[in-house]
Amino acid sequence: MNLAGKRALITGGGSGIGADLARGFAAAGAEVVIAGRRLDVLGVVARKTGARAIQADVTDEASVMRLFAEAGPCEIVIANAGAADSAPFGKTSLAQWHAMLGVNLTGTFLTFREGLKQMPGWGRIIAIASIAGLRGYPYVAPYVAAKHGVVGLTKALALEVAKREITVNAICPGYVATEMTERSVANIRAKTGMDEAEALAALTKTSPQNRLIEPSEITSLAVWLCSEDARGMNGQALSLAGGEG
Repeated sequence: MNLAGKRALITGGGSGIGADLARGFAAAGAEVVIAGRRLDVLGVVARKTGARAIQADVTDEASVMRLFAEAGPCEIVIANAGAADSAPFGKTSLAQWHAMLGVNLTGTFLTFREGLKQMPGWGRIIAIASIAGLRGYPYVAPYVAAKHGVVGLTKALALEVAKREITVNAICPGYVATEMTERSVANIRAKTGMDEAEALAALTKTSPQNRLIEPSEITSLAVWLCSEDARGMNGQALSLAGGEG
């Protein structure tokens, strides 16, 4: 895969999936721009990958507009920034609801919209959604609703741009071996008294392969979606969850 001459912008690029996406797209020859709220963690990834780091908050319209103005026209836009929270539905606050929709859904909408506005011609727009965008899970209703929204947004935009050299797709991984999953394990341990191995098993049992997805698997799929061989892939929500869903 040779993406030389292409600029790829990745939100949530300071850790986890975003950091690996930066690595993979830089290795494929793309000029990489990573965005996030914390310049310190972005700087670590930038030094490792050669990416350019820009501070931005995807929940803030003005911040996202400034991000793309500073980044310049991008042929590849990946809406990866996200967060997860859990609570029984009856105890879920309105603030939790707004927070989950804000970063996961509104953040994707703003990233897609501003990225598309300055896309020079050929383009690839990708959302890092979740298997939770394709099925339900207990205790994470706002997160599930937001990720279902991301899948719907992806399918709608894909039809609007289908006659152009632009595709829009979503990658829907299961639990991934990242800091976010580590926090989920810690949360399970705190609430149940399980040890680390038991808490991790409680997560991986939903996967037919009984394992976490590696960030590199998501990166490989995202890079492939930017190839000419994938030009017919449009409006798809691609499950990457070992058969779950």
